[in-house]
Amino acid sequence: MGLEGKTALVTGASRGIGRAVALRLAGAGAFTCLNYANNKKAAAETLRMITNAGGQGKLVPFDVADYQATQEAIRRIIRERGSIDVLVNNAGIRRDSLIVRMREDDWDKAVDVNLKGTFNCCRGVARQMMKQRSGRIINITSVVAEGGNAGQVNYCASKAGILGLTKSLARELGPRNICVNAVAPGFIETDMTEALEAEKEAVRKAVPLARLGCPDDVAGVVLFLASEDARYITGQVVRVNGGLYM
Repeated sequence: MGLEGKTALVTGASRGIGRAVALRLAGAGAFTCLNYANNKKAAAETLRMITNAGGQGKLVPFDVADYQATQEAIRRIIRERGSIDVLVNNAGIRRDSLIVRMREDDWDKAVDVNLKGTFNCCRGVARQMMKQRSGRIINITSVVAEGGNAGQVNYCASKAGILGLTKSLARELGPRNICVNAVAPGFIETDMTEALEAEKEAVRKAVPLARLGCPDDVAGVVLFLASEDARYITGQVVRVNGGLYM
């Protein structure tokens, strides 16, 4: 599953699933552009890990929710590298609350980063991928996009929107040999889930594989979808959840 000579852009690459994905893509030979919004220190650590392992990459700070900033950042990458061959839309946030307590800003922020941010990045790479008649777009959604979860109507709605975006874009771009797929992780142990310690044991009992996932479980699937081995797979949702949702 070599990606030598390819350029990849991974959003939200400073930690968790994004970091694991960036490491796997760089390890397969891709020059990996690491997007982050605020945590420069963590993103720099991801880049250090890549270079120490013999890979190549660079930091590309921008807020995926900012349309203009995203387009400008992607244009710069294409000017410098010649193309973006793999886009992984991983950046995401949570603003959990029951709907009767949810502020409008909590709804807007989750949708802006998770869903609009995915659109912004797809919009940025689409024309160039169409011209070169090749490309991979991999959108990170969530198990709750299909199963729902109390207290997360904003997060669930934004992640469910990514499923519709993925399938529609797969139909649009398929004739140009561009594969667009989604990966739906289940309960993955990351910084984002550390605060849910009380729920972890209940989740373990509900998962047929009887364990929580790790970021590398997701990263391996992303690498496969980015590779030539997945050249006839598009418009699909790959669930990486240990059987939690079937």
